[in-house]
Amino acid sequence: MIRILGIDPGSQRTGIGVIDVAADGRCTFVHAQALVLLEAEDFPSRLGLLCDGLETLLDQWQPQQIAIETVFMAKSATSALKLGHARGAALATVVRRRLPVSEYAPRVIKQSLVGRGAADKEQVQHMVRLLLNLPGMKLQADAADALAIALTHAHMSATAARTGLSTALLRRRGA
Repeated sequence: MIRILGIDPGSQRTGIGVIDVAADGRCTFVHAQALVLLEAEDFPSRLGLLCDGLETLLDQWQPQQIAIETVFMAKSATSALKLGHARGAALATVVRRRLPVSEYAPRVIKQSLVGRGAADKEQVQHMVRLLLNLPGMKLQADAADALAIALTHAHMSATAARTGLSTALLRRRGA
């Protein structure tokens, strides 16, 4: 059994999703939440909350692998920079633990779960609930995205193992 923690970085809310992947590839829901960072008085304090919250979750859930979404162009340059800072804080936190990290572009995540890179959030959330057998569960949007990232990593890792290709090569090919 492999435990994967998915991270959907954000400067206001960071989504966290934890799944277990059995040897036969079956994925099981473990935990999902959004780390709400808005209670901090300034942006540097938000990054501190993100690191502290992620440290607590790493201790609690003990993942063996981390999957994180890459930065995409946000609404503005300022938003993109803040997102980059949040992503960097999350990466630094998990790398200090010597955990392996895989990164996935939003298009690859959508393609992996829905079959097309231009899928909307509702389609992704529907597939997350379907794949993790959570039909009636209401998932917070950032937490659902983090689960989607973890599921993408599980699928890419399984494909890499079957084909002998690296997950990095598969991401570049958009598989």
